[in-house]
Amino acid sequence: MPCWAHLSPEQYRERVRGMVKEIERETRAAQARTERAPLGRRRILALDPHHKPERSKRSPKPLCHAASKAARLGFRFAYLEVRAAFRQAAEDLKSGLRAPEVPRRLVPARATLRARPRP
Repeated sequence: MPCWAHLSPEQYRERVRGMVKEIERETRAAQARTERAPLGRRRILALDPHHKPERSKRSPKPLCHAASKAARLGFRFAYLEVRAAFRQAAEDLKSGLRAPEVPRRLVPARATLRARPRP
């Protein structure tokens, strides 16, 4: 560890030993509180590495992280507006409109950037 570069090799090893002992002590205390023992080698090897739980403990990731529900809903509303406008611009482009109105701050579709041969 860079913050221990000034220590002698023996001092370094002693600090690492101390950290390991502290981690072991905390783990034993947590196991005693929860009354759960480690699985052990045999039980770990018996587990199927491709098993997927029927129900996940995780929820879908949020569209954005915000300080409040109002801010999150505001972002969602703005996103839906921009998405709708962008889709409309894409439809306009497909229908032959040479320069569709593109939502502010968005890059126009590549087709509008290319030079087209003149008939």
